[in-house]
Amino acid sequence: MIVTTVAKPRFTPPMVLVGLIGLSLFINYIDRGNLATGAKQISADLNLSATRYGSLLAAFYFSYTLLQLPVGALVDRWGAKRVLALGATLWSLSTLLTGFATSFPQLIVLRFCLGLGECVGFTTASKLIAAHVPRKKVGLANGIIGFGYMVGPAVGTLLGGVLMAQWGWRPVFIGFGLASLLWLLPWSRIQLRPEHHRDQTPIEAVPLRRILAQRSLWGASLGHFAGNWNWYFILGYLPLYLEKARGFDKVQMAEVASAAYLVNALAALLGGWAMGRAMEKGWSATLVCKLPLASAQVVGLVTMLAMPVLPIRGCLACLFAYEIFLGLSSPPYFMIPQLMAGPRGVARWVGIQNMIGNFPGIIGMVFAGVLIDASSGSYVTAFLVAGLIDVLGLVGWVLILGKVEPVDWGNTGPRAASS
Repeated sequence: MIVTTVAKPRFTPPMVLVGLIGLSLFINYIDRGNLATGAKQISADLNLSATRYGSLLAAFYFSYTLLQLPVGALVDRWGAKRVLALGATLWSLSTLLTGFATSFPQLIVLRFCLGLGECVGFTTASKLIAAHVPRKKVGLANGIIGFGYMVGPAVGTLLGGVLMAQWGWRPVFIGFGLASLLWLLPWSRIQLRPEHHRDQTPIEAVPLRRILAQRSLWGASLGHFAGNWNWYFILGYLPLYLEKARGFDKVQMAEVASAAYLVNALAALLGGWAMGRAMEKGWSATLVCKLPLASAQVVGLVTMLAMPVLPIRGCLACLFAYEIFLGLSSPPYFMIPQLMAGPRGVARWVGIQNMIGNFPGIIGMVFAGVLIDASSGSYVTAFLVAGLIDVLGLVGWVLILGKVEPVDWGNTGPRAASS
């Protein structure tokens, strides 16, 4: 008698999966940040005012933000692996085609498509981490993810700035878009374990109404909104600010901005590791998450108010202090929904939280450009508004967000697709 055996599938180890997700967000943030790196050249080439430049930034965030909620439902239906692959393909092609754009309307359309592709990043990442990473590794996993998306602007600004100074902005967009497509090769080879309850029945997605009833969702969303107002303002306007208001040339700007972003990324990695260790030692998830988030909002308030009025050394000191505390606070943004909502609710929770949290990309980017134009090129008022928004963050993270503990969703809801 011939006995045949079926080879067991080799599932991708959790931290290898996390590494590939972090790499995708690294690429994600390089591609979205290229516009800021080349802002001066692109504005001169296409005759863009600060308001029009702000509109380009907002076009990305318009599609990126408003599609967060439907993406959460799509991830539950199609699976996170497939949705992330589709998004990566779209954002890579949008970056590549930007190098061929010759008008403001073309750039608007391509930035909209870029946001359409990149909007899947954090929802799919959170779904995969919640479903496939052990609880004790969630802090480190989010630190790695934070390092990925925060080191992206560092590498993109330095490499893009140097290359744009040598070759111009168009070849850089084309090259980065082609390089981004390569990530799809290792991603196509990952194997995920099926998602089950302990009784081996497939997990079920939580109805949207149940998630919307969670007070902590709204606290996290308000805090996310405030934190992103500052982060997106710096990400979108720091290169222009250093070049136009502080007199830096392209290479000097790239060196300073990329160094700040690198410090940010390293702080995120350190913060994720430290949070994981603290939870292993018995610290409550509430303290581990809330302390760095509240500290970052306080530091953000002080540094945003101080940067435009201090001499250049003081300005840069504030910039680096802000980046350090922002990095330390980045892992809890998505640890909170992963720990509270779990695999059943995390995709839709993150969809809602990330949608609200990214409205600063729409209103903040345009508003900052309008303020700069209205102030004859001065950035003081835009920095002032960014700082005051941090007060909202304190209210959200400290007062509205409750205990960071798993929510009991019960047993109702449609079955979810495998990620």
